[in-house]
Amino acid sequence: MTGDSAQRELINRLSRIEGQVRGISRLVAEDTYCIDILTQVSAASRALQCVALLLLEDHIEYCLLDAARAGGAEREDKLKEASAAIGRLVRS
Repeated sequence: MTGDSAQRELINRLSRIEGQVRGISRLVAEDTYCIDILTQVSAASRALQCVALLLLEDHIEYCLLDAARAGGAEREDKLKEASAAIGRLVRS
């Protein structure tokens, strides 16, 4: 991750998600209607996906491009690593 502002943005997003998850826990404890809880779970999941995409973009922009320029085994390792990460995101 590069840049203080990008890191701050991610931390802020994660703090909001943390609050969402605490809210979901509270809804469960209060025996809230299931559909309302599922709506909140869906919103938290989407927020986490946005964080994952920002991290992936950053990884591609900096780590992967640097490795591609370097070439060799590092290039291949970073490509495989990025491919696996994308696969995990698509399956989630």
